[in-house]
Amino acid sequence: MLEFVFSFATRFPFHMSSMTTLQPRRVMLRILATAAWAISMFTSTQAQEIEPRAYSNAPIGMNFFIAGYAYTDGDLPSGTLPIRNANIETSNAVAAYAHVFDLWGQSGKINVILPYTSLSGTAEGTAVLSGQTVERNINGYSDMSSKLSINLYGAPALSLKEFRNYKQDLIIGASLQITAPTGQYDSSKLVNLSTNRWSFKPEIGFSKAVGDWTGELQAGATFFSDNTDFFGGKTRSQKALYSLQGHAIYAFNAGVWGSLDATYFAGGRTTIDGTESSDLQQNWRLGGTLAFPIDAHHSIKLYASSGVSARTDNNYNLFGIAWQYRWAPGF
Repeated sequence: MLEFVFSFATRFPFHMSSMTTLQPRRVMLRILATAAWAISMFTSTQAQEIEPRAYSNAPIGMNFFIAGYAYTDGDLPSGTLPIRNANIETSNAVAAYAHVFDLWGQSGKINVILPYTSLSGTAEGTAVLSGQTVERNINGYSDMSSKLSINLYGAPALSLKEFRNYKQDLIIGASLQITAPTGQYDSSKLVNLSTNRWSFKPEIGFSKAVGDWTGELQAGATFFSDNTDFFGGKTRSQKALYSLQGHAIYAFNAGVWGSLDATYFAGGRTTIDGTESSDLQQNWRLGGTLAFPIDAHHSIKLYASSGVSARTDNNYNLFGIAWQYRWAPGF
């Protein structure tokens, strides 16, 4: 999946009397530039998410609450169900929370994401449904996910006061994202809001700042448990899905930054009751993001992406908006 994201953040005037001794404008510019978005909002599928600045530093004790909406149309993001010629729309409401903390002297982050989805559309079944047309209209919770990140090098755990003097060089980080089968699922239906299985995504990331530019590279792999209650009482297995993201980020004045990103994912072939499917993924996407910090605590983000190339022919379009509120003691 190739994904180009162009992100901006602009800062408006504000006043924080409690931080006058800490040069609040300078501190806030650093926070907005490095921790503007704590959670990737591309939650339609974990393998296809885009997350520039995933391993950037932020003050210890910072909290983030995010509420968002995302709309998709086209095929299903997973691309691994035995369907074709899909014309499906989803509306996704997302609530998320993230917290930055001290982990062995480096900054760490934990987040939890809970999506609620409305799905409707049609698709043609493959051999599983003998070419029948599938229609689905459903509303409910999708699978909940949580992610633990740690910066292993170059992003020390800093207080809000200490953070004003921090300047990034090289950051090396790692993370583990776990998705639980908590969403709505009906084994008599082929298309569901939940995948009815667990997934685990370890990832490693590198971020290098040179002047106003920051280059990032993230490599991960998603591993899946079996769905032993798949459509028709079958067992569905899936091999690991590998992903790679690259980001070129430029820091403008007054907290504005832009990011050009590339994401590709491959693998993930499935088997149903031991029969291998022809759904090996080798996919790329393009996208863009516009983020506006409104004041010290609030931000708005607009984003969109579209499939560029998909071996599984499961391209889809995504449009979304998110509001973020951030707070910390003394902030």
